[in-house]
Order: sequence, then structure tokens, then C-alpha cells
Amino acid sequence: MGMFEWQQKFSVGITSIDGQHQNLFRIAGELEAAMKEGKGRQAVGGILDRLIQYTAVHFSHEERLMQQFGYPDYSAHKAEHDALTKKVIALQKDYHDRQMAITVELLQFLKDWLEHHISQSDQRYSPFLKAKAVA
Repeated sequence: MGMFEWQQKFSVGITSIDGQHQNLFRIAGELEAAMKEGKGRQAVGGILDRLIQYTAVHFSHEERLMQQFGYPDYSAHKAEHDALTKKVIALQKDYHDRQMAITVELLQFLKDWLEHHISQSDQRYSPFLKAKAVA
């Protein structure tokens, strides 16, 4: 059992978003497994890149839906996305510049962020988007 386990409590009740969240957990789990197995920098870096790329895809999907349906807290939610994006891009650069390794602390940061953002911020837009019948 790794650090990154999807649980039903994270569901926002919107199929496309839940599926993307599950993918984020899965890729983060791959990153954890690669680190624990002592995989090489290239393999670990590839998973890190995939996680960051997928996060960007997911954020733009959420933001598109929020804009499309006029979610009132859009700018605050986008600001959270932007802050995390900035942070992980800096981590990615440090990793590839060999300034940093993937550590348990880094994985813990990702886990806390994922779980907190999904169970707090994402739950806030859920009733709004569900009321608009977003699937």
C-alpha cells in the first residue's frame, strides 16, 4: 500500500474530474514506487514530467468547466492552481538540474496538496457544477 491511495471520499461526483483525479493519484503512486525501487534519474524524471504535464491538463479541464458555467469562485481556484503549477515546475527544474532528489518529503508535499486540494477546494465547486449537469 503506497502513500497515494484514491478513496471514495475524494469523489467530486463529476465523472471526468474524478477520473482525472484518480490518474493523478496513480501517476504520483508510480513516482513513489520508482523512488522506493531506486530507479534511475531518467526513469524517475520521466514520471515526474508526466505527473506535471497531466496536472496541467487536469487544471485546464477544471478551469474550462468553471469558466463555461460561470463558477463564482473561479479566480480564487485558478490562483491555487497557478501557485501549485509554479511550485512543481520549480521542483521539476531543480530535479533535472540535479539540484534535488525525489524524497519522501517531496512525495508527502504532493500527497498533502492533492488530498487537501481535492477534499477542500474541489469539493466547493462540485455542487455548483453538478447543478449544471456537468458529467
